[in-house]
Formats: sequence, C-alpha cells, structure tokens
Amino acid sequence: MNAEQFQLVFDRMIRQMARVVVGQEDLVTGVLVASLAGGHVLVEGVPGLGKTLLARAFARVTGASFKRVQFTPDLMPSDITGSSIHDRRSADAAHAFTFAPGPIFCQLLLADEINRAPAKTQSALLEAMQDRQVTVDGVSRPLPAPFVVVATQNPVESQGTYPLPEAQLDRFLVKLTVTDPPREVEQQIVKNHTLGFNPSDLSLLDAVTTPEEILQMHAFATSVHVDDAIIAYAVDLTRRTREDRAIELGASPRASIAMMKTAQVIAASAGRSFVTPDDVKPMAKAVLRHRVILHPDAELQGITADERIEDILRSLPVPRAVA
Repeated sequence: MNAEQFQLVFDRMIRQMARVVVGQEDLVTGVLVASLAGGHVLVEGVPGLGKTLLARAFARVTGASFKRVQFTPDLMPSDITGSSIHDRRSADAAHAFTFAPGPIFCQLLLADEINRAPAKTQSALLEAMQDRQVTVDGVSRPLPAPFVVVATQNPVESQGTYPLPEAQLDRFLVKLTVTDPPREVEQQIVKNHTLGFNPSDLSLLDAVTTPEEILQMHAFATSVHVDDAIIAYAVDLTRRTREDRAIELGASPRASIAMMKTAQVIAASAGRSFVTPDDVKPMAKAVLRHRVILHPDAELQGITADERIEDILRSLPVPRAVA
C-alpha cells in the first residue's frame, strides 16, 4: 500500500457511500477517517437523518461483517458480549458450558441509541473498544479485525436516556453531528424514495474494498510522516482547551493523539506521505467536542463547545507547512 493506492481506495469508498447517503459528504468522510485511523465513531442527530443507513453503507462498501444492537433500558451486558450456556447434552461436566458469542463479535457494530441503555450496559463496550477483546467468565476472547463501533444518540430527547460518562465518551475517536439537509438535498432524498430506493436493500452498492485492505490502509496511515512542528501544533490546540475560561474541563493527551491519527489519514487520502497543518484542522472539532465540558455560565450564555474550539483554532499560530 502506498499513498496513491490509499487515495484511490478512499475516493472509491466515498463515491459508493454517497450513492445512498445523499448530501452528507462531511459525515461520510468523518466516518471513513475515524475508522481508518483505528477509532470508533459517535454520531449525534435527531431520528430520520440517515445515521443507521450510514453505518450499513460503510459495512457494505468495505465487506465488513455487520451487527446492529438497539440499545434499550432493559438491555443487559450479556446481550452484547454473549454468555456461557449450559449444554445438557454434554457428558463431560468440565465442558458442560459453551460460550455463545454476542453481536459484538463482528467487524462493524452499530450501537443504535446508545444513551438509552444504563451505565452497566454501556460499560460492556469499554473493554471491546479499548482492547479489541471481550472477557466473559474470566476468559478473554479477541474480536475480529478491524473492529469499529459506530454509536448513535439523539441530542434532543432526554426521557428514558442515560448520558454517556466521560470515560466512555473519551473512547470514541470522534463525535460527528448530523444536521438537517438543505432543501435541494432533502428533495433529492425524497425523489430517490419515490423512484423505489429501499434503505433496507443496499445491493446497489459495490464492495470496493475488503477488511484486509482496510487493515493495510490503517497500517499505511500510521506510517505517514508527522513533523515535530505539527505535533506541537496539535498539543498546543489540546492544551488551549484546558486554559480556556469558558471550558471547565479540557481535553486530555488522548485528544492530541486522536488528532494526529486523523491527520495522518487525511494526508494519506490526499495522496501524501506527510502531514501538513491543514490536515489537523478538518477533524479538530470532531476530536475535541465530546472531550470538553463547558462552564455552567458559558452554557447559560448559549456558548457551544464547537464555538470555543473554533475560536481556539483561529487564535492559535499555525506552523509553517512542512514536507
């Protein structure tokens, strides 16, 4: 895998997904960048904006095994990870229990409305997201590679929801937001449905890559050169969130690492083997917005995390472009 091949496959995936995910280029790009960086994605938006369709389209074009879990208040951790089941037909007492894998044993897991499940069920994903393994009854079992979690949540409805704790939010490489489409885009979406488009049938999409090639792309992205000045730029950006008066809790060094990983993928998708400052900026909000907590006074004034991050980006000196 080289930069030219990376760019070619990346562009093919973008074009294929755009056939069904209409008018959401930034969202599609964000999911691909985060996945190729080896991270997980939290997608926030009201129902009906295509969040589930996005995940299914990604699985289709990559050929990844796909499972969907609808999170509900009565969902148990074992419903996700799996559990040991007693086999009454077994004559050997030592092997009377067999492990039945849960839906998490796949390459792309859609955790739909993740904030509807209580904390103990949400925490069932922590080990899987961090260590790519699941431990049940003292036995650790590796998950298939690549393993990506795409989680969705509704930002408006609060009844019957459980906000994700900071520790779990930090496990998501990026948080992407979905907004209402422009009028012409919404008109095209409706037209597609009147012409017979069925979001449950994505057979019109071609698998333009494979899970094995996704792993190769991830390996190449990690080899993309990052100059010390670019690293310093990302670190300063993260540290500014800890110094901002409107932010009560700033981002941790994990955010700086995430920004470098996404910047490497963006550089590779442009056919380059080195990172520039402009590769850091596109995903800065997505990397930081869920890792900062605003002061209550700032929230009362209607200030958002995105606005503070945008101000920090504008005020931070950009290093000279390096090659």
